[in-house]
Amino acid sequence: MAQSKKEKIAKYENFVDTRLKPDLVHAMTARDKVMDRQRVFADLAKNIKMLQENGLKKMRTMVNMGSEVYAQAEVADTSSIYVDVGLGFHVEFKLDEALSFCATKQKLLDKEVEEHTRQIAGIKAQIKLVQEGIRELMNISEERISEIHGG
Repeated sequence: MAQSKKEKIAKYENFVDTRLKPDLVHAMTARDKVMDRQRVFADLAKNIKMLQENGLKKMRTMVNMGSEVYAQAEVADTSSIYVDVGLGFHVEFKLDEALSFCATKQKLLDKEVEEHTRQIAGIKAQIKLVQEGIRELMNISEERISEIHGG
């Protein structure tokens, strides 16, 4: 009987280690990626507002060419910008349209973060539940051992 409890405990511990913990890491990674996208859109909105407030018609900037290699670029007309809207598509927006798009995208990303956060909480609750079950199994076996030896 004690052997089957040890097997159950090992099975539950294995479930936590091989299924729940990797699921938790995956969910947290997914949420972090969405939060990174949120920061990108927040930065874009901030830069657009700066362009509008300062009335810049043209500007010089540094462009990442890849692998952290930058080149100097001159933007002749800042009245519109191209925004990566996903799936490899870039759309040309007027600055006001881009701000509106950023706000809409932020709301969608907020919902994604909330969903990932709920998922993370659910996985943590499952881990806690299984760990409590393991603890109960261990207590039961300890109580039985004390009954056998003491009584």
